Amino acid sequence: MMKLIVTLCFLAVGSQIAHGEMKCSIGNPELPTEWIDLRGECLKAMRDQIQKEIDASYTYLAMGAHFSRDTINRPGFAEHFFKAAKEERQHGAKLIEYLSMRGQLTDDVTDLIMVPTVAKHEWTSGTEALEDALRLETDVTKSIRKLIQTCERKHNYYHLVDWLTGVYLEEQLHGQRDLAGKISTLKKMMDNHGGLGEFLFDKEL
Repeated sequence: MMKLIVTLCFLAVGSQIAHGEMKCSIGNPELPTEWIDLRGECLKAMRDQIQKEIDASYTYLAMGAHFSRDTINRPGFAEHFFKAAKEERQHGAKLIEYLSMRGQLTDDVTDLIMVPTVAKHEWTSGTEALEDALRLETDVTKSIRKLIQTCERKHNYYHLVDWLTGVYLEEQLHGQRDLAGKISTLKKMMDNHGGLGEFLFDKEL
């Protein structure tokens, strides 16, 4: 009998929802706002950096898709760039999580991320793609440095600056060095083995 009653209750609630009769009446409570102190140019720069990370992610997705094509067929390059796209997307998510922690996602979130347009969709070689990736990472690094400078200039947001320097900037610098090394190795292999060098390099990625 109890099961029947519970089932009937669920059916009644489901019927109300289906007919749009049941609405959530819980409003937003009034909360203190004194703790929300991330403002001005620093906040804008943080939001811009999120978009920068998403733009980079889309570019890497385009690279991964290019090398996945049957006429290109470089699975190593494709996997490398798809992984890079995921990392950039995660970087953007971490920045969003930070803004949430600082109470900055209570409004104005609809324009937080705009879907970017990828300007380039094809690459003539793996070397060209890696060089573009290094330029992209360098641009992102410059943007992070500018963000750090902006956030320590006026109000000196110590925690944010320390977090960006210790977590983000170090990872960027390691990533740049890794790409530079890959470009060097690939060019040497292609100088010695031509097109076969890129094929062999792809197998090691």
